[in-house]
Amino acid sequence: MSDQHQTRAGALLSIDLDAICDNWRSLKGRLGAAACAAVVKADAYGLGAIQVGPALYGAGCRHFFVAHLNEAIELRPFLPTDAALYVLHGAHPGAEGEFVRHRLVPVLNSLPQLTAWQKLARELDTVLPGVLQVDSGMARLGLSEDELAIVASDHGRLQGIELKFIMSHLVSAEDQANPANMIQLANFRAALQRLPAARASLANSSGIFLGNDFHFNLARPGAALYGVAPVAGQPNPMRPVIRLQGKVLQTRRIETGTAVGYSHTWRAARPSRIATVAVGYADGYLRSLSNRGHAGFEGIRLPIVGNVSMDTITIDVTEVPAGRLGEGSLIDLADPLNGVDEMAGRAGTIGYEILTSLGNRYARRYIGAVDA
Repeated sequence: MSDQHQTRAGALLSIDLDAICDNWRSLKGRLGAAACAAVVKADAYGLGAIQVGPALYGAGCRHFFVAHLNEAIELRPFLPTDAALYVLHGAHPGAEGEFVRHRLVPVLNSLPQLTAWQKLARELDTVLPGVLQVDSGMARLGLSEDELAIVASDHGRLQGIELKFIMSHLVSAEDQANPANMIQLANFRAALQRLPAARASLANSSGIFLGNDFHFNLARPGAALYGVAPVAGQPNPMRPVIRLQGKVLQTRRIETGTAVGYSHTWRAARPSRIATVAVGYADGYLRSLSNRGHAGFEGIRLPIVGNVSMDTITIDVTEVPAGRLGEGSLIDLADPLNGVDEMAGRAGTIGYEILTSLGNRYARRYIGAVDA
């Protein structure tokens, strides 16, 4: 990132690639003999797939998952040929040939997807790689019970397909006491017994922490790579990955009773100093953080006051010693002391949404692996 880019932008988003790689290694260390993939969908949860993917490859990752075909096509040139790139949504009708051209592996979620992929293999007189997903309890993607019964009774429906993995997805793995976890594990094992022998994949980030029974041959962590806590109610073992700093546009003194921002949702209870910062909901700083979020400056915790607007937020900086903060100063909006999970809790959402909402107006600085 050029100094000019940082000067022009209203905020700076620093992304620690070394921390992402360390998180991947930490998760891999819990898996024993099982392989550890990386889910880099939604532009690596908003942090930049073409930077994150190669960094994780350098750390040893060889399995990458995205959601959409376009995501995979964009990422493919940045990964070496021995990196497998899987598309969770599978191939839309008519798009099957794109997978062959770009060396991509579809996750086959339904009987029509499976049939179309088998038909292409037959037309090309070859064997095509694929991952078969079965629904173990989410009712979202994967073979339904009726479709599973059809495939289980006729393994010929898989002819021409090299089954890389049979997979499913957990519903509530972050809640370790939820009985759905064991129900899904039993359902998945039962499905595996009905299908041809293949490597299996069930655990997401949180599923890794459910123990060896959930690990099978491949785990697919996503959010934990980017610093989101994988287990509800427990200390977060993952390294924080992002630091978001917004620039101060202006500071002002206001008297007791002065209202701030749209709709006058906050009034000063004392003489105060207010800093206006160049970040708003258009940048992914959620409007639900109005009068609830916190920022920081030189270790001082500062409240967001008034409504978050499209391009700005207002912060009560009265506790910052006079003269320490002015136009152009950077205020921390997300950092290790105010991480994505804390922000999410105050906003009434989850860390996933905080990360994937980060806008494209920030100057982005990548730290670590990309430099090498």
